[in-house]
Amino acid sequence: MKIIGSFPNTRLRRLRKHKWIRNIVSENNISHNDLILPVFVREGKNKIETIKSMPGVKRYSIDKLDVILKQVKKYKIPMVALFPYTSFNKKDKNGTEALNPNNLICRSLKTIKKKYPEIGVMCDVALDPYTSHGHDGVIINNKIDNDQTIKILVKQALLQAKMGCDIIAPSDMMDGRIGKIRQELDRNNFKDVSILSYAVKYASNFYGPFRDAVGSKSKLKNDKKTYQMDFRNSSEAFREVALDIKEGADMVMVKPGMIYLDIIKQIKNNFKVPVLAYQVSGEYFLIKNAIQKKILKDDSIIESLIAFKRAGACAIVTYFAIDIAKKIKNI
Repeated sequence: MKIIGSFPNTRLRRLRKHKWIRNIVSENNISHNDLILPVFVREGKNKIETIKSMPGVKRYSIDKLDVILKQVKKYKIPMVALFPYTSFNKKDKNGTEALNPNNLICRSLKTIKKKYPEIGVMCDVALDPYTSHGHDGVIINNKIDNDQTIKILVKQALLQAKMGCDIIAPSDMMDGRIGKIRQELDRNNFKDVSILSYAVKYASNFYGPFRDAVGSKSKLKNDKKTYQMDFRNSSEAFREVALDIKEGADMVMVKPGMIYLDIIKQIKNNFKVPVLAYQVSGEYFLIKNAIQKKILKDDSIIESLIAFKRAGACAIVTYFAIDIAKKIKNI
């Protein structure tokens, strides 16, 4: 990049002198339209349950979803991402509860779309909340069977679409699942239902609190490195994105987000498709815990989200969505 100007004629501090001029020349900003709020649902009635490893985040029984959705509506957050906390007695080795039309996600979808039709709903397509072993797929001969898992994921995605899901979001990292899901949706007249592919999902150490939130951590044996991406790789991410776009993905997700900003930037520059970032539970916990202990200031939240925008993300899935939307409204 060619540097234009030189000191003393050029003084960059002139554009930092006052808050109003800093706002005028700012290159990236956060609005409520950039935010997606993850929402955890659980069985029971009149239940709002604290998640110990995620301070400030709760699980809601379906009859209590109003508590969080009223805030989503008030602060104009455009979409929520639903995740179930499935009772262990409903889990099995094949995750069959994922295909139950009366499961937590299906009932939640009906409630949300009836009461809050203006709020978009994104649904996770993966088996880990439903399997007794905590993995995202079916285990056959001691390994995750890609093709058998896809058969279930396709049915899961179709069921979610039938129940009113706006955006199908496969996070399982099975090869070829986007194409199979797109074909099944189109075949059943759901051509307008979007697919957000977790195309780049790393086998990260930052997922621990989330696995607590959906109840899969304690049952998970071994790691997920045979299907999630190696965090040492970047070129592999572009192959994943290219394949998923070719198969029919409308948008792609990078997860985790904060420690993979380089990947977000390169995907945005090379593919020119909507790229979303997930500020995952471990990233959330580090910031939230530091704020609670007064090590960091509240403004560190916005700084972390601006980093996603600067890298090229069009939206961010974040547990800070309501906190930031409130702050934006009050500015």
